[in-house]
Amino acid sequence: RDTAVALVFYYFAVDCFFAQGLRPGVPAESPAMVFATPTKVVSEAGSTVEYLGTNRVPDLQRLFQTSDGVPIHLKRGVPDKLLYRTTMALTIGGALYCLVALYFAAQPNKK
Repeated sequence: RDTAVALVFYYFAVDCFFAQGLRPGVPAESPAMVFATPTKVVSEAGSTVEYLGTNRVPDLQRLFQTSDGVPIHLKRGVPDKLLYRTTMALTIGGALYCLVALYFAAQPNKK
């Protein structure tokens, strides 16, 4: 009886291991591409790289490396100041809102 159980278990395990999707091997043909084929293969592109715009790195390095006493997160002027102040206002407002919500949550129910 134990031999029969072991034999059934063995065949079950073999069938589970070699199920339809788990058989070892390589498909006969490669699957079709989902998207359009690339215009250039990496080996065809060579060592030249095409950029969509001008290289602004030297200008930005010059801007950010000047020692004028302005913090790095405010170097670009008015947009940086506006973003910084908006972020700080939302942070402080959110912290106050959380404190008020905790205060109201700590109050006992009035029935």
